[in-house]
Amino acid sequence: MEYWKVIWHHDFEAEPVAFFSEIGDDGYETRKVQKYRDGRILRTDGSDENSEIGLSEIPVGEIEDVAAQSEFSAFVISEAEFEEVWNRAP
Repeated sequence: MEYWKVIWHHDFEAEPVAFFSEIGDDGYETRKVQKYRDGRILRTDGSDENSEIGLSEIPVGEIEDVAAQSEFSAFVISEAEFEEVWNRAP
């Protein structure tokens, strides 16, 4: 497993500003948390996807490729950091 934190730099009020992803060895997300500018936090493990949150349908690729895009800051984080955010989400 690998754990990512991705900050999305934008001005869209209704879109998330941070994503925390647990990524399996196959490159697919297995769990995700989204944080919003207004303080909302959503999470999914794929069993409860909806119009606001869902797991990626394709492998996520390499974090360096995400970080190379100017609208994102991307970091590998620890499992403990991911679990802390996951457990705070309703």
